[in-house]
Amino acid sequence: MCRPFCHLHNHTEYSLLDGATRIKPMVKRAKEMGMEALAITDHGVMFGAVEFYYECRAQGIKPLVGMEAYIAPGGIKSRGRGEEKDSFHQLLLARNAEGYRNLCRLHSIAALDGFYRRPRIDHDLLRAHSRGLIGSTTCIGSEINQAILGDDFERANWLAGWYKETFDEGCYFVELQDHGLAAQRLMNEHL
Repeated sequence: MCRPFCHLHNHTEYSLLDGATRIKPMVKRAKEMGMEALAITDHGVMFGAVEFYYECRAQGIKPLVGMEAYIAPGGIKSRGRGEEKDSFHQLLLARNAEGYRNLCRLHSIAALDGFYRRPRIDHDLLRAHSRGLIGSTTCIGSEINQAILGDDFERANWLAGWYKETFDEGCYFVELQDHGLAAQRLMNEHL
């Protein structure tokens, strides 16, 4: 017997310059493939969340609302230049109503207070609003994966511990991706 499967890391047309998938066809395709649930995790925004929610409900799929947040390593007020990376990716999914409210808070703060090239949050904000959220090691653009790619395994381990402690018990997961990239194979080995 196969376990149910659903995609938890998806970008729609609301992920500017990164997503092209339209919500209605995406949900329809998930339904055709027998998925019982589907997530939306657009980059730094939640603009498609309501449309996604209602489309999933209309097609009999459980909607999982999230966002791939941008984490500012020096805090949301930092305006890094030069060598310093000004943001990393962090996948967040709401697991309940409290998580959805916290996701909305983070989205609003990122847009209003943390915007520098993109809407950003930081570790302090995430820790303050992490209840009810699920997180993962995310993609090649995450803090952990960038540390792995930079051979800084001590930092990668520290970050994994920090995120595990930040989210509720059992709400932080390793995310493995395989798009045929050598960097992803390396990351997956270490993850």
